[in-house]
Amino acid sequence: MAQRCIKAWVHGLVQGVGFRYSTQAQARQLGLTGYARNMDDGSVEVLACGESDRLEQLLAWLQAGGPRSARVDRVLTEPHQPAALPQQFTIG
Repeated sequence: MAQRCIKAWVHGLVQGVGFRYSTQAQARQLGLTGYARNMDDGSVEVLACGESDRLEQLLAWLQAGGPRSARVDRVLTEPHQPAALPQQFTIG
Protein backbone atom coordinates (compact mmCIF):
# COMPACT_ATOMS: atom_id res chain seq x y z
CA MET A 1 0.00 0.00 0.00
CA ALA A 2 1.05 3.55 -0.65
CA GLN A 3 2.27 5.70 2.18
CA ARG A 4 0.47 8.95 2.83
CA CYS A 5 0.89 11.65 5.46
CA ILE A 6 -1.46 13.86 7.41
CA LYS A 7 -0.99 16.73 9.81
CA ALA A 8 -3.35 17.11 12.74
CA TRP A 9 -3.68 19.87 15.30
CA VAL A 10 -5.20 18.69 18.54
CA HIS A 11 -6.80 21.37 20.73
CA GLY A 12 -7.94 21.13 24.34
CA LEU A 13 -6.10 20.10 27.50
CA VAL A 14 -3.30 18.35 25.63
CA GLN A 15 -0.07 19.78 27.04
CA GLY A 16 1.42 18.67 30.33
CA VAL A 17 -0.68 15.50 30.46
CA GLY A 18 1.54 13.00 28.62
CA PHE A 19 -0.31 13.51 25.35
CA ARG A 20 2.76 13.49 23.08
CA TYR A 21 4.18 10.36 24.70
CA SER A 22 0.87 8.53 24.46
CA THR A 23 0.50 9.61 20.83
CA GLN A 24 4.00 8.33 20.10
CA ALA A 25 3.20 4.96 21.69
CA GLN A 26 -0.08 4.69 19.77
CA ALA A 27 1.57 5.67 16.46
CA ARG A 28 4.43 3.23 16.93
CA GLN A 29 1.96 0.45 17.76
CA LEU A 30 0.20 1.22 14.46
CA GLY A 31 3.50 1.25 12.54
CA LEU A 32 3.32 4.97 11.72
CA THR A 33 6.16 7.47 11.47
CA GLY A 34 6.16 11.22 12.13
CA TYR A 35 6.14 13.36 15.25
CA ALA A 36 4.06 14.99 17.98
CA ARG A 37 5.10 18.41 19.25
CA ASN A 38 3.69 21.13 21.47
CA MET A 39 2.64 24.38 19.82
CA ASP A 40 2.75 27.86 21.35
CA ASP A 41 -1.06 28.14 21.32
CA GLY A 42 -1.44 25.13 23.67
CA SER A 43 -2.27 22.61 20.96
CA VAL A 44 -0.28 19.59 19.84
CA GLU A 45 0.73 19.18 16.20
CA VAL A 46 0.92 15.61 14.93
CA LEU A 47 2.50 14.53 11.64
CA ALA A 48 1.74 10.92 10.85
CA CYS A 49 2.77 8.87 7.81
CA GLY A 50 1.74 5.35 6.93
CA GLU A 51 -1.04 3.25 5.45
CA SER A 52 -4.44 4.93 5.21
CA ASP A 53 -6.25 2.51 7.52
CA ARG A 54 -3.57 2.97 10.20
CA LEU A 55 -3.78 6.77 9.87
CA GLU A 56 -7.56 6.56 10.32
CA GLN A 57 -7.05 4.50 13.48
CA LEU A 58 -4.69 7.13 14.90
CA LEU A 59 -7.12 9.93 14.02
CA ALA A 60 -9.96 8.06 15.70
CA TRP A 61 -7.80 7.67 18.83
CA LEU A 62 -6.94 11.39 18.80
CA GLN A 63 -10.59 12.38 18.33
CA ALA A 64 -11.66 10.04 21.12
CA GLY A 65 -9.48 12.03 23.51
CA GLY A 66 -6.07 10.38 23.54
CA PRO A 67 -4.82 9.44 27.01
CA ARG A 68 -7.20 9.58 29.98
CA SER A 69 -5.52 12.64 31.46
CA ALA A 70 -6.21 14.73 28.33
CA ARG A 71 -9.32 16.53 27.14
CA VAL A 72 -9.62 16.93 23.37
CA ASP A 73 -11.95 19.68 22.19
CA ARG A 74 -11.25 19.43 18.46
CA VAL A 75 -8.89 17.88 15.93
CA LEU A 76 -8.13 19.67 12.66
CA THR A 77 -6.47 17.66 9.87
CA GLU A 78 -5.09 18.14 6.40
CA PRO A 79 -3.09 16.03 3.96
CA HIS A 80 0.62 16.75 4.08
CA GLN A 81 3.59 15.85 1.91
CA PRO A 82 6.89 16.32 3.76
CA ALA A 83 10.09 16.79 1.77
CA ALA A 84 11.31 13.46 3.16
CA LEU A 85 9.34 10.72 4.86
CA PRO A 86 10.20 10.41 8.57
CA GLN A 87 11.92 7.18 9.57
CA GLN A 88 10.37 6.87 13.05
CA PHE A 89 7.83 8.59 15.29
CA THR A 90 9.46 11.21 17.51
CA ILE A 91 8.48 13.79 20.08
CA GLY A 92 9.44 17.39 19.36
